[in-house]
Amino acid sequence: MNEIVMQNLLSPVVLFFVLGIIAALVKSDLAFPKALSDALSIYLLIAIGLKGGIELANYSIESVFSPILGALFLGAIIPFLTLGAMRMMGMDLKNAIGLAATYGSISIVTYGAAISFLDQTGTSYEGFMNALVVLMESPAILVSLLLLKVLENKKELSGYAQRAGFVAFPSGLIDKEVIRESLFGKSVFLLMGSLFIGLVLGESAIPAVKPLFIDLYSSILILFLLNMGLIAGQRLPEIRQYGFKLLAFGMVAPLVFGTIGVVVGSLVGLSLGGTALMGVLAGSASYIAAPAALKTSVPEANPSIYLGLSLGVTFPFNLIIGIPVYFEIAKWIQ
Repeated sequence: MNEIVMQNLLSPVVLFFVLGIIAALVKSDLAFPKALSDALSIYLLIAIGLKGGIELANYSIESVFSPILGALFLGAIIPFLTLGAMRMMGMDLKNAIGLAATYGSISIVTYGAAISFLDQTGTSYEGFMNALVVLMESPAILVSLLLLKVLENKKELSGYAQRAGFVAFPSGLIDKEVIRESLFGKSVFLLMGSLFIGLVLGESAIPAVKPLFIDLYSSILILFLLNMGLIAGQRLPEIRQYGFKLLAFGMVAPLVFGTIGVVVGSLVGLSLGGTALMGVLAGSASYIAAPAALKTSVPEANPSIYLGLSLGVTFPFNLIIGIPVYFEIAKWIQ
């Protein structure tokens, strides 16, 4: 397990993210042109969607229907829980939405570490879990952006809802424009559209997309994380106002969400390995798809908060503690 932890913490994507933070702290003149920054985000959204759709095309709807429902449920409920917790902590709406999308979405690297853990323990799991990885990235982003549009357009909130971040839905609150912006904003549109294209074309799309969107994925991800490190480092002082409470959330939330994920995995009939992986996905936090979407859709959200917490706290916590804990909970439930 120590080898898995070190392998992931010392991976190029994490180290380049740290390099970007250091560059910002020492006031280096390193900078990414806005056009390049936007292009990196667009690339990642398309690549993630395509790979998930191609993987999902290998399975029948009947075999994955219940797990998909479970994944969509987790992707929808976790943003609500995160937003409520952040608003009760007094966080502003834009940064609370950033964390809602980040924690509702998932970490592919954490999932990869969990696969290695299961392989080491000789535990099998369903092959379609790889498709659920991508499928769980989109709902949380969509739900979070929809919540943002609803809250921005809502004129009055009850005292409790305003503190907790939950929304009552009176008649006429969600108009067509709010739904249109949430569904067809470029981040969600690209992610879901690419997923659909990959699903329709299946493996026949691989020859066309492999050179750019599969072979170069890891290298482009390094550039994206370097840029996000620069942005996070420039805004790092803003995170201090939330102090210990935010740090505690980064360690407690994965355990709460991961436990919910394990329960859902068991209810939809997954094996021990699949149930544990569902817990890992629910307990992880995105630092790829969600940040790429937030950078274009909610630029006011501070990357130091959502990236700093997901990469700096929740990511190593899951690698060291979370993965074996979710596995033990899954064994207990099974």
